[in-house]
Amino acid sequence: QVQLVESGGGLVQPGGSLRLSCAASGSLPRFYTMGWYRQAPGKQREMVADNFPDGTTNYADSVKGRFTFSRDNAKNTVYLQMNNLKPEDTAVYYCHFRYTYWGRGTQVTVSS
Repeated sequence: QVQLVESGGGLVQPGGSLRLSCAASGSLPRFYTMGWYRQAPGKQREMVADNFPDGTTNYADSVKGRFTFSRDNAKNTVYLQMNNLKPEDTAVYYCHFRYTYWGRGTQVTVSS
């Protein structure tokens, strides 16, 4: 069993930045896939960034160059640095572990 807890969401003005965190606990293998998805009101959940055991990260086209995924394996924590935020980034952001375990999400609202 793996538990995931996201944090770091909030209200930010367009052009601002936020850093999301996702702490994992439980029985974790040494290498694993984790990532971030988001879901805006009335829309399907969509991939934001996926990080794989080989170190590669896939980003959604809409966030490339603005968002950066990172991880601290010693802390079993992954991060999503979000810069130059836009109103269309408003959503609940979820982290996942191997697409099997999901956190409860953290709200990001970009508005002036």
